[in-house]
Amino acid sequence: MVLGCLLGTFFMAFHSTQGPQLGLPQMIQSRPQFGYTGALLVWGVALIAYIGYNAFNQVLAAQAIHQLLPAVPATSGGAQVLFALVALALAVVGYDKIHLAQRGFAYVMIVILTVFSIGALFLLRVPAVQWQPQGFRPVPFLAQLFAAASYQLSWSIYVSDYSRYLPRDVGVRESFWWTYLGAFVGGAWMMLVGTVAAAAAPRLDVAAAMEHAADVVIPGLGRVLLLAALLGLITISSLNFYGASLTLLSVADTIKPLQCTVGKRLASLLVAFAASCLIAVSSSSDFVNRFEDLLAILLYLFTPWTAINLVDFYFVRRGHYSIREIFNPLGMYGRWNWRGLSAYAVGFVAMIPFFSTTLYTGPVARALGGADIAMLIGLPVSAGIYLLMCRSLDLEHEWQRARAADTGLDPAGAAAPLA
Repeated sequence: MVLGCLLGTFFMAFHSTQGPQLGLPQMIQSRPQFGYTGALLVWGVALIAYIGYNAFNQVLAAQAIHQLLPAVPATSGGAQVLFALVALALAVVGYDKIHLAQRGFAYVMIVILTVFSIGALFLLRVPAVQWQPQGFRPVPFLAQLFAAASYQLSWSIYVSDYSRYLPRDVGVRESFWWTYLGAFVGGAWMMLVGTVAAAAAPRLDVAAAMEHAADVVIPGLGRVLLLAALLGLITISSLNFYGASLTLLSVADTIKPLQCTVGKRLASLLVAFAASCLIAVSSSSDFVNRFEDLLAILLYLFTPWTAINLVDFYFVRRGHYSIREIFNPLGMYGRWNWRGLSAYAVGFVAMIPFFSTTLYTGPVARALGGADIAMLIGLPVSAGIYLLMCRSLDLEHEWQRARAADTGLDPAGAAAPLA
């Protein structure tokens, strides 16, 4: 898990460094690589992440509610829907209130988890490990490594939404390391807490194991931890609903320009709410396997995009973009960018033989005993294909056009009319 967090957070933090330079939300930055309309591909991937994570948040919430109120079944559809409605209500009141709630619950969780973590070191007893005769087993090791990497990498859709508010003179090094350290510590810490709790009570579900482990540290701490975690789940679910709403509205606006209204915003929130509830109810009886499949799917979908997006920003265009042209459907980046779309398709297809999920296992993964190394294939293939395709780009001319579009000057420095 630690190695997986180190790997996934590495690529995610490089997305964060784009924010101060461009001042744009993360998904909008994909238009120069995929085109004004072609970027719908990666926006669809973002929607899968937003809605998929919310669905499994609802399943976890029902388990936590069951531990707090045993009369409520752990797979209660009503509890899942009620939890989603509370998160939806917070998303409706808006961005600032979501972050106000998140900051408050973050401090509470840091205190509770610090107490738990220190106490677990001295008081929690984990059953003795029964080592297998064959020793180290690579398949479960790789499965956990890439599950952790996928979870961290999937946060790439958020990071520039925050870092874009930083001053432009914030350098790549500063934004990279602050994002990397914060996300790595937060992600790895939570995963390790869950692992220790599960190891101490391997036959219990997630919420029950957490309550048991916390009660061993301090009697009664388990209920406090579950309640705080439940409140934290509400805030992140509301942010996912908010992100899904904006993405759905952006998709609609890309297809046909629209005037955003309160009614349309509420309609998009309800679409995201209905989709997450449907997935949650159908997945609650087999949470672990379904969540594992979601992480694998997100890894496969995000890997080509992250390779193309980062290569374009750091090696092809080197941070030189026209902000105005990114929002122009008839602009210099075009509606469909065949380079980015082709590199994504080739990278994704190259990973298929290496897929290893309960839904599908590729021939190479089967030959490796079920080991999933698709990410290690998709990253270099997508990046390499995109670099090769971009060799024909006249970057100097494009940079001059970008400057002209954003400053109102032609490449020679004279005033140029802007549409």
